[in-house]
Amino acid sequence: MKKILNKIGLLIGTAAIVASCSNFEEMNINPTAANAEQVQVEYFINDAIIGAQQDPHLAERIFILYWTDAGRQQRVGTLSEGYHSDGWTSDYYRYISGWLRGANSAIQVAEEKIELGTVKEYTDNLKQIARIWRVYLMSEMVDNFGPIPVEGFKGVNPDYNTVEEVYLYMLAELKDATAAIDVDVVNSVDISKWDPAFGYDYTKWRNYGNSMRMRLAMRLSEVAPSVAQAEFEDAAKNSEFIASLDGTFAVQETGGWNSLTGVMTRQWWDQFMTPTQNNLMIGLGGVLSSDQLEASMHGSIKSANYMGVKYDDHFTMMTNDPSAGFWFDGLHNTIDPRAYDLFKIPGNFDDPNFNSYPSWSPDWTKVTEKDLIVGEVDSDDNNETDDISIEGAFTWNAYPNGNWGEKGSKNKVYYHGGTLPRLSHKYREGSDKRVFFGSWETYFLIAEASVRGWDVPMGGQTAYEEGISQSFAYNNVSGHISTYLASNDYNRVGTSVSWSHTTEPNATVAMDYVDGYTSTAGTFNFTYPENTIYEGGSVKNDLLTKIITQKFIAQTPWLPLEAWSDHRRLGLPFFENPAIETVISRLPNLTPGNFMSNSVGVFPQRLKYPSGLETSVPVGYQQALEFLGGDDSVFTPLWWAKH
Repeated sequence: MKKILNKIGLLIGTAAIVASCSNFEEMNINPTAANAEQVQVEYFINDAIIGAQQDPHLAERIFILYWTDAGRQQRVGTLSEGYHSDGWTSDYYRYISGWLRGANSAIQVAEEKIELGTVKEYTDNLKQIARIWRVYLMSEMVDNFGPIPVEGFKGVNPDYNTVEEVYLYMLAELKDATAAIDVDVVNSVDISKWDPAFGYDYTKWRNYGNSMRMRLAMRLSEVAPSVAQAEFEDAAKNSEFIASLDGTFAVQETGGWNSLTGVMTRQWWDQFMTPTQNNLMIGLGGVLSSDQLEASMHGSIKSANYMGVKYDDHFTMMTNDPSAGFWFDGLHNTIDPRAYDLFKIPGNFDDPNFNSYPSWSPDWTKVTEKDLIVGEVDSDDNNETDDISIEGAFTWNAYPNGNWGEKGSKNKVYYHGGTLPRLSHKYREGSDKRVFFGSWETYFLIAEASVRGWDVPMGGQTAYEEGISQSFAYNNVSGHISTYLASNDYNRVGTSVSWSHTTEPNATVAMDYVDGYTSTAGTFNFTYPENTIYEGGSVKNDLLTKIITQKFIAQTPWLPLEAWSDHRRLGLPFFENPAIETVISRLPNLTPGNFMSNSVGVFPQRLKYPSGLETSVPVGYQQALEFLGGDDSVFTPLWWAKH
């Protein structure tokens, strides 16, 4: 964690923080009282959508350092360890306030045109689209902070609302706006360029509105189940939702430095695979690595019953990561086929999607051999003869963040770019589309609704398997779908794929391993972790766990905020605790006595409000704290989150 914070301090800490107290007062500025060129509804919608893509300044702080870390889609060590930056959060609050002002401007201008009779045939449709997009922005804001002002960002001094009030408002808005879209309208002029998501395809906007309503309704499943059920069933009843990949809500990324620059393009972030992702994918689906990889790599594939090389003195054991203490010196016998599409094998330089960032430091990814230091810490990496040399090429490992103490000081392998799988280059070069809502999510939501006994358009198994199939299609691995869906094999947390296979795994499994210090072969009793915030840790392979496991993998890498929200809501999937070889002061609820158990108090729940809010909007800030029902802390759960 110290290395991470030093890196953050170097790359971000010196940047000018442009947010100030006056930024929060901007929520009270009338957004349409500007100038003559701001008169077209589509201009405002376009700006509000493009802005939310997040320029590099914001994306680095929010998407990467907050969301991917909290949602376990990148190993960073910020929010997951209780770290919070007021500067980052102030910037985000300022930015999203501006996007909301843009959406409100679109609605207000449309209403004025309708009142004056100066409408286009599509004006009312654009008003409904602006309302739908405003709901997305509000959902992003409320899910990050908690209580926000429903009537804010409109030119009036707003009162804050409870999270429950915000959710009921958003659900009502989606219902009304989606129903009001006239999908038969044909635009007399080409306005498609002003909609970076759907090009003003009104059917797709209607479908997105209904899928969003399903997402937000499901968010209430644990605190207001009757409301959640009624809203979900109504949104899904006509099957007018995002049902195929071509209906996915996604915005094209670009290069350069602007609001459309790719959110994962900053080269200094490694985008390492997390142990959460790794433990979910190892062994899942029964698809052999030999059926996925070129013959030249088959020699690196290990047997199914092999655990790896054990280095107790160099790899942390102070975590409930079930793979703790081991270096896997090869490739796994079976693994989820999406793993090799999402993350790239170290040393496989011939892979066109192997990522070599940072481009100015080729040794970071091209050097695959690093040392474990024996004896005194080898700070200058002089390759002393008693060091243990580790070759990372064609291996597959992921390690928890946290404080590794002396073990971290002696281990040059667990954080080096050339030794660990990192995110595929295609997601990092800024030429892809950033996904805000994928078709697979619709089906996983329906599958969960079915498991809950709600009235939905298809059975749970059908929806579950369709969600997996669409995710496989997105990741170009559809050739393995039949084997995968039929598999009863458990992953590292005790979950299988097959819908009909809900047998719980044995508590322990005998695995082969090698002692890294003596080269002696032995047997290790692998123990599946207990996810104690879900069903007391006793359930690992029920239908809901299967659904959220698949949803988590499918949402990688574009939707870390949703992955974080699912974990806050359900405690699923299993998130390992940060390592505490040395106690982490920002995680007071994680101790050497309880690190093997999961606790809601260990995982981040929200972002703190910006400090400027208290001075600029003191009444609203006090309302927000009252409605939050706890301290303005990253560990105070939101109303809908698992308690």
